[in-house]
Amino acid sequence: MASTADIKNGVVLNIDGQLWSVVEFQHVKPGKGGAFVRTKLKAIDSGGVVDKTFRAGEKLTRIRTEVKSVNYLYNDGQDIHVMDAETFDQIPLPVGMVAEELPFMRENDTVQLMTVDGKPSSLQLPAAVELAVTDTEPGVKGDTVSNVTKPATLETGAVVQVPLFVNVGDVIRVDTREARYIARA
Repeated sequence: MASTADIKNGVVLNIDGQLWSVVEFQHVKPGKGGAFVRTKLKAIDSGGVVDKTFRAGEKLTRIRTEVKSVNYLYNDGQDIHVMDAETFDQIPLPVGMVAEELPFMRENDTVQLMTVDGKPSSLQLPAAVELAVTDTEPGVKGDTVSNVTKPATLETGAVVQVPLFVNVGDVIRVDTREARYIARA
C-alpha cells in the first residue's frame, strides 16, 4: 500500500481493479480545508487519460514495475518487435500501444521498456534524439534571425517544425516529449 505522498510521475496504481500510470500530479494545500493531490492518470490497457483527485493521506495500491533496455528491431504493420538486450528475447508490442513514440524510433535504437507485473506496458524514449532531415523546403541565406518555421520530414517519417535555415541532409535534435525542434546536431 502507498499513500498520496508517494505519488510521482510514472508510478503505476491499481484503482478499482484497473491499472493507471501517473502522467502528472500536483499536491495542493488550500488555505481552507484539507490538502489533496490532483492527478492526470493514463490507463495502461486503453491509453485513455482521466483527471482524478485524491484526499491527502488516502491509501492506494501501488503496482510493481520494472524498466529494461530493449533494441527496436522492426515494424510489421500490426506489431513492432523489440529485443531484450540481456536475454535476446524478441517481444512483439501492438503499434497502437507505442503510437506516440514510434515516429522518433529508428531500427536498432535502444529504448526503455516498462513492464507492469511482467507484462509490457509502454516504451520510454530518451528526452531528445538526433534525426536527419529527408524533406523540407530549401533554406535561404539570411534566414537565421526570424522566428519563422517550416515543416520538415525526418528519416523516421515524423514531421516537425524547424527554422528556415535547416536544409535536407541536416541532422537535428528533436524533443521526443513535445515533438519539437531543439537545435542542429
